[in-house]
Amino acid sequence: MRLRNRPWAAPELEECSYYIQDSFSNSGNWSLVFGNNNPIWLELGCGKGLFLAGFAPFHPDINFIGADIKSLMLAYARRNLQSAYDDRHIENLNCKLLSLDIERIRYAFSKNDQIDRIFINFPNPWPKDAHKKRRLTHTRQLLQYKEIMSDSAEICFKTDSDMLFEESIPYFHEAGMNMVEQLDDYYSKYPLDVATLTEHEQKFLDQGLPIHFIRATK
Repeated sequence: MRLRNRPWAAPELEECSYYIQDSFSNSGNWSLVFGNNNPIWLELGCGKGLFLAGFAPFHPDINFIGADIKSLMLAYARRNLQSAYDDRHIENLNCKLLSLDIERIRYAFSKNDQIDRIFINFPNPWPKDAHKKRRLTHTRQLLQYKEIMSDSAEICFKTDSDMLFEESIPYFHEAGMNMVEQLDDYYSKYPLDVATLTEHEQKFLDQGLPIHFIRATK
């Protein structure tokens, strides 16, 4: 579904102290951006930021970055974060919003940044053969992520797409990653956390679709 532009989006992002439009300006210096050496967790394709909004406020010892190519999504994410942090000091929150074409992620981060966890929540499955290299779980993308991950880092990937799940498994193997968990139905093992549900995940659960899950380490 194509979202209509919202006239409030651009002005709100411009005023947002934790929005970073220049994708490549902080490569190698993300600890300085946050002003501490806390672990960095990165969500790729953060969309409206519901996962971040449900997670980040309760983990102040973690630095979160939500990356998305669509500025309108980041504007929604800003609003959801503002609401989640309520009256806390939003200027000092442990979360940044980054405008990023994820195919170029190696220019936004470096091995010095040592990302400790990467979340990929319900990405575009790109079902056509000609488009599969655009997948966020494609081997060429996973190899880029490995360059910026710490030695103990892990990737957590969720999808409702049977095809994307099944075809992503060999991608992880091809990238030389260790498959720690591979679940056909995530919620058959883990309890439901309503606070961190993304808009897509809630929709899929309402339809009775199983949520597939992969957790892999570098």
